[in-house]
Amino acid sequence: MTDKAQKKRDARIRRHRRVRKQVRGTDARPRLAVYRSNRHISAQVIDDVNGRTIAAASSIETGVATDGTSNAKAAVAVGKLLAERAKAVGVEKVVFDRGGFLYHGRVAAVADAAREAGLEF
Repeated sequence: MTDKAQKKRDARIRRHRRVRKQVRGTDARPRLAVYRSNRHISAQVIDDVNGRTIAAASSIETGVATDGTSNAKAAVAVGKLLAERAKAVGVEKVVFDRGGFLYHGRVAAVADAAREAGLEF
């Protein structure tokens, strides 16, 4: 990893730590965490108290992203799928964790799609 790439990664991790000081997932209101790479996007609904993942979705999964895995359409598909899986196990309300990424583009697309599919945050 180049020096510049390492600095960008470290900056994102610092931002994520600042967010996580405030955002905690509980049984009643788990945390919806988003991770964005250059190729894919993934999201999880996490109960931090018990340390377990309740539901997850990713653009890596077969059939989720039909028109590429690193675009906003894939992010929308991941958001809808995650909301369906979360609602299937009884989760209606979550807190959003942007993972140190800007709330823009693919990260915002996941959040908007999850809201439209019925998750409340």
